[in-house]
Amino acid sequence: MTKPSAPHTGTLTAQDVQQWLTGKLAERLGVEPDRVDPDKYFDEFGLDSTEALVLSGELEAWLGMELEPTALWYHPTIAKLAPYIVSLKQDT
Repeated sequence: MTKPSAPHTGTLTAQDVQQWLTGKLAERLGVEPDRVDPDKYFDEFGLDSTEALVLSGELEAWLGMELEPTALWYHPTIAKLAPYIVSLKQDT
């Protein structure tokens, strides 16, 4: 089980989200963050639906906002999800 992240404060960038997601996936996979390809689909990392929901919940806690449960499926890579999240955060 991964330790919770401190909530993000300040201006959020796609790079921030990408780094956070890369770090979390690297931690889950037991690899260095530079081994996590941001263009690889989440399911290619071996995330099943339960693990995707856990990751989404951790991401929500870090962001301080709720995401729709299907966000990781409609934006299935780190590179696609990061800018989507930034756009949501800017709308709030």
